[in-house]
Order: sequence, then structure tokens, then C-alpha cells
Amino acid sequence: MPKKTLQEFSVESIQILDENGKIDTTLLSQTDQISEKTLKSFYESMVLIRAIDEKALNLQRTGRMGTYASIQGQEAIQVGCAAALQPSDWCFPAFRATGLSVLRGTPIKVIYQYWSGDERGSEMQDGQHDFPISIPVGTHIPHAVGAAWGAKYKKDPIAVLTTFGDGATSKGDFHEGMNFAGVFKLPVVFVCQNNQWAISVPFSRQTAAKTIAQKAIAYGFEGIQVDGNDVLGIYTVTKNALEKARRGEGPTLIECLTYRLNDHTTADDASRYRTEEEVAIWQKKDPVLRLKTLIEKEYEWSESVDEALHAEVDRRVAEAVDAFEAIEPLNPLGMFDMLFETLSPELHDQRKKFTQRLGKLNKEESK
Repeated sequence: MPKKTLQEFSVESIQILDENGKIDTTLLSQTDQISEKTLKSFYESMVLIRAIDEKALNLQRTGRMGTYASIQGQEAIQVGCAAALQPSDWCFPAFRATGLSVLRGTPIKVIYQYWSGDERGSEMQDGQHDFPISIPVGTHIPHAVGAAWGAKYKKDPIAVLTTFGDGATSKGDFHEGMNFAGVFKLPVVFVCQNNQWAISVPFSRQTAAKTIAQKAIAYGFEGIQVDGNDVLGIYTVTKNALEKARRGEGPTLIECLTYRLNDHTTADDASRYRTEEEVAIWQKKDPVLRLKTLIEKEYEWSESVDEALHAEVDRRVAEAVDAFEAIEPLNPLGMFDMLFETLSPELHDQRKKFTQRLGKLNKEESK
């Protein structure tokens, strides 16, 4: 049998807005639909979700909230994806997608509830087509694929989007989900926030492949890489992928090349495994500053307007914190009452002892 090439492939890498706030003129035709109003709204959204993120870090450090995963440096991905999605689409976010959840309709106070360990922080708003934040790495990917399969079966003309980090691409859930989506040509968009680090494991130890995007080829559909700090690129690529999915043309894997500027979570110390020089390089690629540079150069965006925006954002976040801290705490006995229909003897004994302990604590507090 003669030697022959069965398949050749290439992976595109897209950047529309560079680190200096300049737009690639060769790609302007793809961004004609992005108006001045839309660009400013993108910037306003990024300022908002960064403020939400910074406040969450402060709440954790002052003991008012639990362990938290910062999104700093990854705002462009979440704003671009949120803008590309339609309200009827479904979204399955991983834990580093706070901004996406807020922009999809989750109240800020509910985000803080979630990270404080309050199960009510997983309750979605009426009409919001989002699943709760997924903490286990990659386990929500098959759920998103299942929702896409259901949509195709029902002939529902919607798309499903799921986000995850580069570490999730080393999990079986990722590969099983991708394979199933490819075989059945499902309307799902996989968005990998490749922030270079899966806790302390660098990207070079996740895969020997040049890109994550090329992994889609093995499953029979398109993979594309985009500058994850370029909100125009993210929006354009994601919008095209979602439209393709709604047309019944199958899934897409989008690799967003970005960087996690903060620690993995507030329980981590990233200085133990990465250098200050590396972080400094990526700080210059800050997605918020990049877009601000563009609108300052091209539109009427003064320092006074920017200060007014930050003041309004600070007010909104402060109100959300007040609302969050005013919520009546859950009854801790719920961890027993909502576990089984009938408690085992061991759990019944634990509940009894815990009830007694709570009674003692309440008496001590009332003194």
C-alpha cells in the first residue's frame, strides 16, 4: 500500500486589539459591527467585574468570605463571551468565571454568597440559562455537552457555552465531552481560559502540543486560538462560533491565551512557583488597560469620565456587600436535614450533639 497523507491541519491565532490599544486594520471588517457604545460598555463591564473581584479578595482577607479564585487578568474573556451569548443560550461556567456569571444576570451579592459557603449562592435567577459555578475541575464539561445534545434532539436553535482552565484539558471529562460533541455534531462552544498555570503546574507540563486549540482536530471539529486579553478578538471569535453552533454546524474549541495575575486562590502562594518577572510581562498586557487606551485615543473618554465610572462601580459593589452581609445565615442543621430522607443512627447522633453544641454557643453569645 503506498504511503499517503490522511489529513493535514492548521490552527489560526487571532489578535485584533494589541497591548498598545491598536486595532489590526486587516481584521477591521470583522469588527465593523462593534460600535463606540459597545466598546465603552465592554470597558465598563471590565471595570465592574475587576472591582467585584478585588472586593472579594478583601472580604476573604478580612474573614468575611471563604476561599476565593481571582479572575484578575481574565476579564476580557468573560466580557467577550457574555456579549456574544444570547439570553436563550445556556452557559456552564467553571470557578474562574465570576464576571461571566455577573454579566449573565447573577447578582453580585449572590456571587459573594457562593464564595462564603452559602448554598443559596448557587440559585440562578428566573429566566437565567446558567448552571451554578463548577468547582471540581472539568466535571461540568460533559454536563454542557449533554445540554447541547438535548437542544439538538429538541431542535431548539440555541447554543451552549462552557468555560474551563488549561488544567481541565488534562482531565478525562474534557476529552469525553469533546469526543461526544464531535461525533454528534452538537451546538456547543468550549472556551479554555489558558492562563498558563493549573495551580502550580505550568502549561508546558499540561501538554506537549503547541496549542490547546489543536486538540479539537482529533475530535473532528475546529479549534482556534485567540489573544485572551483582547476583548474584540474574544467577542468576534466566540460570536462566530456560537452562530455556527446555532446553525447546526457543530462545536468549536476556543483557546484564550491569557494569564492569571493573582494566586490560584486565596489559599495559594504563586510566588513559590513563578517569578515576578513573568508576572510583570503579563501585567503589561492587562486587558482593562488595553481597552481603556483604545477608547481614550479614539473616543471622548476623559479622566473625569473614568473617575465617575469607578465611583459608580464602587457604589454598586458596596451596596452588594451590604446586601450580602445583611442576609440571614442559614440554619447549620440543614447539612443533616437535607442529606438523606431518613438519617442513619450515626448521623442522628451527630445531629443531636451538634444541636446541643449550638445551644451552648447561643447561650454564650447572649451573655
